[in-house]
Amino acid sequence: MARQLRLRPSVDVGLLDSRAVSDAHRHSPDPEPLEVWASPVTTGDGVRELTLEYSSRGDRVPGRLLLPEQPGRRPLIIAGHGAGHHRSSPAMDAVCIPWARKGAAVLSIDLPLHGDRASAKLSEHLLAALAGDTPTALQEDLWREALRQAVLDLRRGIDAAADHPEVDISRAAYAGFSMGTLIGAAFCAAEPRLRAAALAIGGGGFGPADLDPASFVGRIAPRPILFVNALRDERFPRSSSEALFDAAGDPKELQWFDCTHAALPGAALKAIWTFLGRALEI
Repeated sequence: MARQLRLRPSVDVGLLDSRAVSDAHRHSPDPEPLEVWASPVTTGDGVRELTLEYSSRGDRVPGRLLLPEQPGRRPLIIAGHGAGHHRSSPAMDAVCIPWARKGAAVLSIDLPLHGDRASAKLSEHLLAALAGDTPTALQEDLWREALRQAVLDLRRGIDAAADHPEVDISRAAYAGFSMGTLIGAAFCAAEPRLRAAALAIGGGGFGPADLDPASFVGRIAPRPILFVNALRDERFPRSSSEALFDAAGDPKELQWFDCTHAALPGAALKAIWTFLGRALEI
């Protein structure tokens, strides 16, 4: 049965506040037990894979942790998928599997109303809210709730990954793509354990002011950010991508690639890997 996002509009706005930090071991601002479940390790494509699941605000969050074939302490990259994708969609495989082969532990989760958490009705409304047209009040409220849920899901994902003996969360970073960038701006602002962020094919000026990624991205500094954008992006015009970059603090870097929104070339993924590898000392 597909999981449905639990709408809890009374949730504390602290979930989107970088000051909402608990103790040195568990930084996600929610005392709910993680109750992590993990499958036995499987091996394929040159990586080891664990399917995992953990609790977050009353929901169960499905995730995937990829590790290199050879055991050892590994830095953690959290990868955020785009709208309509999921933790192990082909687009995510193209990113996560090569990075794990190169030496990182790579965590991806099904973001709210995606993958195993999809809802026949609510997922459609969320995708409509992200489509670029003027959202209805329902769609706007749904995006607000999904964003809050996603930020906590990702923060608790670091907590869950920290329980694995091969994951070194003192070296952690985030890479987001499209919707993963819209969510990632808020997540990275709220999560002090991240060393760096790569935000790809996203933009500012999205939604109401309190949900605009540009209103969060400035709080990521002084940690470095790489912005990767598409010159022929049909979803985010250049002005939107530049608005998000302009709102970020230093240090920051912007790279453009001659492609459409859904066709980031290998050179763009290589640029992200090089940037994250430098930040994580891989």
